[in-house]
Amino acid sequence: MSDASTAAPPVKASPFHNLEVLWVRHWNDQLFSFGVKRPEDFRFRSGEFVMIGLPGEDGGKPVLRAYSIASPFWAEELEFFSIKVEDGPLTSRLQKIVAGDSVLMGKKPTGTLVLDALTGGERLWLIGTGTGLAPWLSVARDPETYSRFKQVIVCHTVRNVGDLAYRDFFAHEIHDDPLIGDEAKAQLTYYPTVTRERFETPGRITDRIRSGDVFADLQLPIGFSPNSDRVMLCGSMAMIKETGELLESYGLKEGSNAEPGDYVLERAFVG
Repeated sequence: MSDASTAAPPVKASPFHNLEVLWVRHWNDQLFSFGVKRPEDFRFRSGEFVMIGLPGEDGGKPVLRAYSIASPFWAEELEFFSIKVEDGPLTSRLQKIVAGDSVLMGKKPTGTLVLDALTGGERLWLIGTGTGLAPWLSVARDPETYSRFKQVIVCHTVRNVGDLAYRDFFAHEIHDDPLIGDEAKAQLTYYPTVTRERFETPGRITDRIRSGDVFADLQLPIGFSPNSDRVMLCGSMAMIKETGELLESYGLKEGSNAEPGDYVLERAFVG
């Protein structure tokens, strides 16, 4: 019998990176963020998502969910923004991670919330609800965003004021970013709305679009223009569907990686 016939089969490469957790920040009892060490060979476009998870309990299959990468493509670590679900198969465990723990991450980032999927325009709207803010943390720190668009508007709708994670970052801290701080200070506008508490800009973003309040607040012409406005959507299925219909009514067309358009949404999240 030859040595070849008795050799062990080659070990199959894992489809996941096993990454060290560098830090965890709990915003409140429903939201948290965490950072992981970035693999040297991991490349992605700002706005893409990747599978994040933990090994299965008792030797079961890993539990994985799609998470937008909240870091820009150039960052040395990878950041993620998550909800906490008490009975969630993944987040019930993921919310308990601490620095030094490990998480699994897929090796193939993908997604349509990228600049490549949009045609040229003057104004970029980044509209998100809840943790749908995550990809805007990436896109808003990409230098190409400011070279392609004269104005960038980050809209974030949440239920309670305490859910406005990253509020200070978009309102102030991003201006000190060594790479895009000056551009953000001149070109980026942060527009939060709150639906269940008193706030200076109350209500759902879709209602403020319909009423024209968002445009009045920002001193812009009422409505979206196919000639100048480009839009990205991420968050609840209801918001994405309603806003998509509003954009279509103004004449904007949905784009994709294969055929760039006036607005994009992440269909992997909305089903």
